[in-house]
Amino acid sequence: MAEYHSIRDLVKLSINNKQELWQVVLTVQAHDKLMSERDVFAQMKKMYQAMKSADEQYDQQLRSPSKMAGGDGYKMRIYNESGRNICGDFIGVVMEKALKMGESNACMKRIVAAPTAGSCGVIPAVLLSYEKCFGVTEDECVKALLIAAGIGAVIAENASIAGAAGGCSASAMAAAGLAYMQGADSEGCANALALALKSMLGLTCDPVCGLVEVPCIKRNVSGAVNAITAAQMTMAGIKSVIPADEVIDSMRRIGNDMPVCLKETGEGGLAITPTAKVYKQKLNNIDN
Repeated sequence: MAEYHSIRDLVKLSINNKQELWQVVLTVQAHDKLMSERDVFAQMKKMYQAMKSADEQYDQQLRSPSKMAGGDGYKMRIYNESGRNICGDFIGVVMEKALKMGESNACMKRIVAAPTAGSCGVIPAVLLSYEKCFGVTEDECVKALLIAAGIGAVIAENASIAGAAGGCSASAMAAAGLAYMQGADSEGCANALALALKSMLGLTCDPVCGLVEVPCIKRNVSGAVNAITAAQMTMAGIKSVIPADEVIDSMRRIGNDMPVCLKETGEGGLAITPTAKVYKQKLNNIDN
């Protein structure tokens, strides 16, 4: 059974087998999980529907225990409905959904780690918004999610899935999935992920109070929008000078070179600002 350990492997399998990228991922996952392809697809659809459910069940009244998160997704919706968002309808909805998903996570609602809890808003925001705004079928979104999963597996194997270790893999995964839904071939999907990941390398992970709330939730918006711009450059025919696998290798090297204080330890960056220390003291008082 063929396997893939790089983006190049994925693209080569797609071309040689005359399969779309999602089909390659589906076949390999079915083999690895000892499941039928039908069952793997159904499992991925269930995950996508869980993302949709988390978005639909967003509660604007909820606040996280820290009081740092909650209600911003609703504010974004109201702003979008006012017609004043200059980003346009699609990106406006993406911003709204990214906030909602991140806030649902912080407020202990149902979430889907995609690929982590801290980045749970990026992929759902892009895929759910594309389904809503452009009328694609749910199955097409599931295919995009399979592509994202395959790419995420490669990034996890060769670098790291967590933003704390050097970059935002979720943004790259979403970019590839969106490019596919817009008609990109396997090489185009790889190009989109390269463009997206290049813009998210060396990502400082400095959550206030050690919670994936500040700046993580609003950073999900940036990751989602970055994915869209990468996909649009790809669809315009713009190529990444650096191939996807080399970008992933760079992510690993950059992550290894970054100081520990900037990698989710709470010892640097925003986590040690005066305001962050005030919130930390408040939380300590609550716990005591």
